[in-house]
Amino acid sequence: MTEPVDQGRAAITAAPVDLLVARVGELFEREYGITDTELLQVDYRLAALLPLGGGEAVTTPGHPAWRCFDHQSPIHADSVGFLPVSMRGERRGVLRVAPVTDARLDELVEVATALAHELAAVDAGTDVYRVARRSRRLTLAAEVQWELLPGRSRLRPSFSLAGQLEPAYAVRGDSFDWSDDGERVWLATINGMGEGVAASMLTTLATCALRNARRAGIPLADQAALADQAIYDLHQGTQYVATLLLALDLRSGLLTAVDAGSPRLVLLRDGEVSIQPLEEQFPLGMFEGTNYREQFVQLQPGDRLFMISDGVVEATGGAERYGLTALDRMLRRTAPMTALDAVRSVLGDLRAFVAGDLTDDAVLVCLDWFGPQP
Repeated sequence: MTEPVDQGRAAITAAPVDLLVARVGELFEREYGITDTELLQVDYRLAALLPLGGGEAVTTPGHPAWRCFDHQSPIHADSVGFLPVSMRGERRGVLRVAPVTDARLDELVEVATALAHELAAVDAGTDVYRVARRSRRLTLAAEVQWELLPGRSRLRPSFSLAGQLEPAYAVRGDSFDWSDDGERVWLATINGMGEGVAASMLTTLATCALRNARRAGIPLADQAALADQAIYDLHQGTQYVATLLLALDLRSGLLTAVDAGSPRLVLLRDGEVSIQPLEEQFPLGMFEGTNYREQFVQLQPGDRLFMISDGVVEATGGAERYGLTALDRMLRRTAPMTALDAVRSVLGDLRAFVAGDLTDDAVLVCLDWFGPQP
């Protein structure tokens, strides 16, 4: 480890929350003669890289900043360097530095990674970085939903995971949640009924109830039952939540599922797409004391799963539904992509299909299982 890299990490850790990038820039100028250091954060829609200090967003596909973000590797172009700002598979953006030589980039990447970790650490206590990664104002319901999320992507040797909400700046009742403990991955896609803030608050209750049950260490069906009761106790069946719950054993590849009136579960294996037949049970909160049943799917190493909400399947372009005409084709095309790129590509294709923003909420989660790891 070189001394400047150690100094960079120390400078980031010691910096006030609003001056993380400024302190990195001061170090880079002193040690490397770099006079321009800027953080480009990916926006909520995964469609623009927005400079922290203001200025023009990077939206052009093929731009060096996007190539850095997409391939997660440093890019050098015309004395300008672009470094991925990512941690544990969560891509936060790109650090732009200039002037710089290609030989220095690998060293500087370590500082960019340290910056990503510190951004994650301070994010809950400042609005500086949240505000700067918005290309427009979020609705109140969308603000609630984004605050609930565990992240947008996760990467470990045994799995890769990514999810996205649409319309990103105005989503209402759709959300997702996940957690892993090294042995299992828990996932949920959630669709609260209603409009606006009412839908987002219902989804918040469902998410917190499911987390509370999951953290109690009980089986998946019991998690659904406890969340079901929490929602019913408050709303007496007048409001309910369609949910798909999954738990993947990372050693065996055995997938446990509870389908509570949920989005569909789609498997991509060896280039072929198949909808997994699950028993659709009552949504959470519809009736009192519902007993939920678990089902099981055996995955193979290299399998890819998609959790796809009705907002994706039922979206229309002209007189055609996306789920009938284009979805399977697009899912097959994602086979060589990373999980996050697969999610971005499908939702980008969906927006093109409907020729604009979606009118209904949509959630898409992608899970890759690579097989048991030593």
